[in-house]
Amino acid sequence: MAASPGSSSDMAQRVLVTGGASGIGAAIAAQCRQRGWTVVVIDQSPKADIRADLSDPAETERALAQALAGGPITRLVNNVGVVCPNPIEQQTLEEFQQVISVNLRCAFQCAKALLPGMREAGFGRIVNISSRAALGKELRTAYAASKAGLLGMTRVWALELGAHGITVNAVAPGPIRTELFDRVNPAASPRTQAIVSAIPVKRLGEPDDVAAAVDFFLGEGSGFVTGQNLYVCGGMTVGVSGV
Repeated sequence: MAASPGSSSDMAQRVLVTGGASGIGAAIAAQCRQRGWTVVVIDQSPKADIRADLSDPAETERALAQALAGGPITRLVNNVGVVCPNPIEQQTLEEFQQVISVNLRCAFQCAKALLPGMREAGFGRIVNISSRAALGKELRTAYAASKAGLLGMTRVWALELGAHGITVNAVAPGPIRTELFDRVNPAASPRTQAIVSAIPVKRLGEPDDVAAAVDFFLGEGSGFVTGQNLYVCGGMTVGVSGV
């Protein structure tokens, strides 16, 4: 019997993870490999499959062309991001533009590049990594704006692409223990302890917690879920009005 469109027997099992060489992105890439999928990581790190500065649209275009030279990619995780924390009075236009370019423009550019292959396959999964900061967080003018923008794009793309078998969802992590988090928040500091005490489950998240949520959205079984945002925050957003 012929396979139905989007079944595992007739679709390319390739996944693109931006910023997938470390932290949350590396955990997502590892989870995808456990699924048996071929993972393409674009990152500035030497560990990446394709090295590129994703803050540069031309570099992003080159990296995407290289990734797609190996065939269509039907799963995309827009994970790469930068923060540039500052109060609004000190947030520079250069910082703002960099954050928007990496966190928002890059996601748009990646989706545009991969969509023809997804449409042809009649199957696609796009997961945008947003943040709890989209609800508001001090020193995060540019970052919160970019992550809230990802949520808006997630909903629009879900409406536009659902008829083609392509789902689009977002995952919004709260405090996650990564190398960067540990450098900025030493475990013994009162500030770090205050962060942990404010989390209902009384622990920091791990990159694998985020990867597990992404894994659900990437799977074939999530085809009736689209346009959604899942907070992976240990309960910190409970009772908070969200977008």
